[in-house]
Amino acid sequence: MNWRKLLLPLSGLFWIGVSLRNLAYSTGLLRSVKFKNPVVCVGNLSVGGTGKSPHVIMVADILKHEFQTAMLSRGYGRKTSGLVIANYSSKVYDIGDEPLQFFNRFRNRIVVAVSENRVIGIRHLIKFYKSEVILMDDGFQHRQVRPGYSILLTDFNDPYTSDYLLPAGNLREPRSGARRADVIVVTKCPDAFTIKQRDAILAKINPRPHQKVYFSKVVYSNSAIGYRFSLSSDEWRDYEVVLVTGIAKAKPFVDYVKSRFKTVHHMEFSDHYNFSVADIQRIDDGFDRIQALHKIILTTEKDYMRLKDESALIENLFYLPIEVELNDWEDFRENLLNYVRKN
Repeated sequence: MNWRKLLLPLSGLFWIGVSLRNLAYSTGLLRSVKFKNPVVCVGNLSVGGTGKSPHVIMVADILKHEFQTAMLSRGYGRKTSGLVIANYSSKVYDIGDEPLQFFNRFRNRIVVAVSENRVIGIRHLIKFYKSEVILMDDGFQHRQVRPGYSILLTDFNDPYTSDYLLPAGNLREPRSGARRADVIVVTKCPDAFTIKQRDAILAKINPRPHQKVYFSKVVYSNSAIGYRFSLSSDEWRDYEVVLVTGIAKAKPFVDYVKSRFKTVHHMEFSDHYNFSVADIQRIDDGFDRIQALHKIILTTEKDYMRLKDESALIENLFYLPIEVELNDWEDFRENLLNYVRKN
């Protein structure tokens, strides 16, 4: 038995609080702001591990070709407060690891901002940056803003339909919250994904008539990116690796790396982990202990944002980018663009 199920009585109390809050927004007791400009929200019902970042990047990549796009996040883990616009001098403690990852990907092609108050953030981006569309990262529970188009992510291996509310499970709000989504994306699907599996998931989700359901899988880059050079996948088998992860549900990433590199020494940390001086020293010591001629420190793109300023590691530090591939990308793209064009 999963010991967390013993916490179900506390989940009942959590359900009461979240349900009352959602009811207050649904009935207008609490104000939810709808903007004239299109607002696209990407989020989930769980506390993490759905592969949100690459999906946010995918959506931004679609939008930026046709519209002046701005990305707005809360900036989890930053040491600043208020509204901050990402720039070339931004550090992880200024804006958080995920927004820094977004800025690192898009540079000046998209405005990346963080703000605890999404209403203030959106107003600022529209007024001062002439943003035509706002992409709200992890905003599904931020009910102060009423998005025009909501994309809900759920993990193939841990769908919200089988999960429980915190603290017995990982859900931040009841499963019924999925009704607010316009699109549901089942993430991290296996390569050998059968029609039977798809139909079983669709039956559990039971989408409403207006909802579209898509399925995505992770695609790993053929190059590990370093500070001075990259390593192509043809070279990986020769390398011994210190693998550093600070993400939720790291196992698929770890398994992939172990299947592609010669030897892997894994150091696991919690999601959004704030690396201490002692942690950096432990990583560096682990690297020094490897006697192999070909060796690197490998991490995720998000973790790289928190490690790249460490002079002790940077020369040997690499990250492995990932993308996502949708089963019907063209249909997903057209539905998204049609919403923005009409609004």
